[in-house]
Amino acid sequence: MTSEEIKSNVEKALEEIRPFLQSDGGDITLISIDNDNSVKVKLEGNCIACSVNQMTLKSGVEMTIKKYAPQIEEVINVS
Repeated sequence: MTSEEIKSNVEKALEEIRPFLQSDGGDITLISIDNDNSVKVKLEGNCIACSVNQMTLKSGVEMTIKKYAPQIEEVINVS
């Protein structure tokens, strides 16, 4: 899979997640994909101060991204 395909798949995953975050007043932005296996995202809005955002990041965001792009090994939130 090319870097472009990986980025496209990660974007698809974020599109699937975004409505859930937006319903809570938050959002998520793709910052970068490093070495085709590490995704950096930025949680925004209410997601920044949310006490469960690390759980959301690991269980929801990372799991969904890996469903679309299995070669992704980690998802990191940059603030």
